[in-house]
Amino acid sequence: MVVASGVRIGWHDLPGPAQREIERIIGGGPVVTVESQAGGFSPGTADRVRTAAGRRAFVKAVTPALNADSAAMARAELRISAAMPAGAPVPRVLGGFDDGEWVVLVLEDVAGAHPRTPWVEGEIRGAAASLRDLAAALTPAPIPDLPTAADRLAPAFGEWREIAADPPVDLDPWAARHLDDLCAVAGRGIAALATGDTVTHTDLRADNILIRPDGRYVFIDWPWGCTGPDWLDSVLLAINVVVHGGDPGPLLAGVDREIVVGVFAGAAGYFLHRARQPAPPGLPTLREFQRFQGVALLPWLRDALGD
Repeated sequence: MVVASGVRIGWHDLPGPAQREIERIIGGGPVVTVESQAGGFSPGTADRVRTAAGRRAFVKAVTPALNADSAAMARAELRISAAMPAGAPVPRVLGGFDDGEWVVLVLEDVAGAHPRTPWVEGEIRGAAASLRDLAAALTPAPIPDLPTAADRLAPAFGEWREIAADPPVDLDPWAARHLDDLCAVAGRGIAALATGDTVTHTDLRADNILIRPDGRYVFIDWPWGCTGPDWLDSVLLAINVVVHGGDPGPLLAGVDREIVVGVFAGAAGYFLHRARQPAPPGLPTLREFQRFQGVALLPWLRDALGD
């Protein structure tokens, strides 16, 4: 299994003025303990911190000098997270800033653990129920001026056409025989995205979910938030279940089967095409992880579309 991971800086790599502003936001004096978190693909910080007075926070900070795209994503996440309605199952924003050099989010430190992979039945069902609650809290979209899911995902889901134009020599033989079908099916998935007025996470995986000790689910990391259909996050998380092992059925209940196949096909094409590109700065494992996901989806698509 390939695990999502990046090469991160930590709290002690932040400049002094940024550290002091973060400490001011948290309150309770200087930061005295730091627990860096692995996982994810940003080269920035992901640190659980505690101040001298015992106040806790989760700090994310990145500079364009590490990766310009990661800094842009952090700006988007700060805006989206700060605008979330009270009661939505997301981390509270304690504060943040963008000084032109560093983009910083200071978030509630959520006690909890990621769902297990391979996925287990109870956690799949819990995620499905919690995603229904999330969609209800974020419909109609409470955050203005977000991109739509169609704008966000249509270019990515159309990448089977890029593969068909230049098939790699190691392309799965079944996929190579069905490139026209995969292009057409992914196109239907794109068309289905052009509906809905729900704020969707659009990047759900097990590592973007925390399960609190009381069983409540919290959905973290929101840079890709957009507006789209209320079923989208459930279908995207079902992809993660298929990739890592588990029954995605509870997440797909009530969603048209043709839509599910179209979204799965679009995602597989995206993963397989992007895996052929050079690694972005500071994210050396991203392409390997994309290839792992694309390859893992092909058996599901073969069962859905036939030989």
